[in-house]
Formats: sequence, C-alpha cells, structure tokens
Amino acid sequence: MQSRILGKSGLALSEIGLGCWQLGGDFGPISEQDSLAILEQAYQSGVRFYDTADVYGAGLSESVLGKFYQQHQDITIATKIGRDGSLYPNSYTKKGLQQGIEASLQRLGCDSVKLIQLHCIPFEVMQDGEIFTWLQDFKQQGLIEHYGASVESMDEAKLCLNDPQLTSLQLIINLFRQEALAEVLPLAAVNQVGIIARLPYASGLLSGAVTAQRQFAETDHRNYNRDGAAFHVGETFAGLPLEKALCLVEQLTPFLPNDLALAECAIRWLLDQPQITSVITGASKPQQIQKNAAYAGHPPLPRVFHDRLADFYQQQVSPWVRGNR
Repeated sequence: MQSRILGKSGLALSEIGLGCWQLGGDFGPISEQDSLAILEQAYQSGVRFYDTADVYGAGLSESVLGKFYQQHQDITIATKIGRDGSLYPNSYTKKGLQQGIEASLQRLGCDSVKLIQLHCIPFEVMQDGEIFTWLQDFKQQGLIEHYGASVESMDEAKLCLNDPQLTSLQLIINLFRQEALAEVLPLAAVNQVGIIARLPYASGLLSGAVTAQRQFAETDHRNYNRDGAAFHVGETFAGLPLEKALCLVEQLTPFLPNDLALAECAIRWLLDQPQITSVITGASKPQQIQKNAAYAGHPPLPRVFHDRLADFYQQQVSPWVRGNR
C-alpha cells in the first residue's frame, strides 16, 4: 500500500482509506467484535487512514475506532462534525462546535484530532465564513491539527477553497460522478488542498453488489434516500435514479479490458487522478477491505481507456445525475 501527502498538511495517508459509517450500526446491527475484525483486516492490508464522524451510530463508530487506536497509534483518524442535531441545521456556535470536537476526542482517546472535517453543513453557514475562523482558532489552540470539509456539490467545494488554511476536501467522486475532475481538482491543486474521494462504488453500483433484485434494509439509505428524501441525493447511487443506473452499469461493462473487473476499474480510475490523496471505501466484512486494498496495487489505466470513460460519462451518465450544483 502506497501513501500520498494530503495537501499542505504533511500528513501521509494510505491510498485506500476505510470509511467507518457502518461501524456505527446505521446500516444494520454490527457487533464490536466484527467491527474490530474489519479494522484489523484493514490494518493488515496496509490501510492507515480511517474516516468517521460523530453522528455515525451517535458516536459508536468513534468509540470503536478509539479502542482500535490504542493498539495501532500509527494510523490517521479523520472525523467529521456538524451534522449533530445540537448544531445542524442552524444552531452553529463556536462553543457548540468546540464541545462537539472535545466529545469526539474523548471517544477516540486522542489529545487532538489530526484532521477534523465539516460534515456537509449548510451552504449558507459556510458562506458566512465565521465557522472557518473558529476552526482556525481551534488549530491555533492545538485542539485540532488540520481541518477540511466534506461537501456534496461543486459550489460548496469551490466556496471552501477560498479558505487559505483549508487542508482537505472530501468529495463524492466516481465513474458516475465526474464533474470534480474539471471543476474542483485543478483549483485544489493550485491551493495545495488534498482530495479525499468518497463513494467510489456509487453505493455499490460500481462494485457489482447492486442488482435489480437486491433488497435493502429499512435502515439502509439505499432504501430510504434514493430520491434525496432524508439527505443529499448525491450520497445515494451518485444521484442517479436506480433503474437508470443499473442500465448504465450494463452499458459500461463491455468497455472494460478483459482482465479488469468493474470494481478494480472504479478504484484505479480514482487513484490515477494525481490530486486525489486517498479513496475511502466502506466494508461490512473483512474480505471486502482486503480486496479494496489490493486494487491500489494495480497499474494505472491506459490513457485511451480514461478518454473512453470520460466520453461515456459526458454522453450517457451526466444528463441523469442529480444534485451536482
């Protein structure tokens, strides 16, 4: 597993990171033993970057990661803040944000957070700019080492890039959501802001895990958020209507080289973008993260294949994607 430097921070992140939403039980019950097994397999596979949030399982994900961190203090944990009901959507205060960070620190068992990220907070709050001043103060105080933002749209990403101290942007970017390549990644490179790519498989579409027959639990966002009823539509199936997305997967598959599976292509395509520092993949079983980590070692895709994927996106996928702006 190779590592890359995250923007201006100097932090070295493994090319594959582990997303830890599932460790909070929000996709269905998961035991602490199973959670720790997933984390350990990720570590044995070379993963050194773990992404969580205070709202994942109401802090449970952070607590499990905290126990794991006591045994593996060479990992980098990034957490997110700003979606808890005490703050979201319109109760943001410096004191409330600080209390939230301190609660995360307690669960993680850390003295300071290496990377704190605003967690898809309202555009208007970011536009006001005061929240970035608070983060700068927390950084100066030593409460956090670096800060970034997890965003859902191109406009939000570009707004965040106005902050000269911003370390990272976490974006929804994958084969079915490519706008950031032209709109955000070049600006991020100029500003020395690292890119953390999330949802590389577009909620399972690009891993082959989603079929027309697949049934999702009531607690799974792929069931209740297909059209953005609960949160941003782009977080589920990359903002594509499921039926259309499944058709697009069928159209895309013949493009692949004979020796390349769709999941491998999805990960390698992201890592071929030099501005991307790490790709966050989720896993509900240890063998899933083992496979994801292995994909990072594959050679880059041919340039002609990148061009074909770009054309396919512009002509076939882009008109159907919702929630870009």
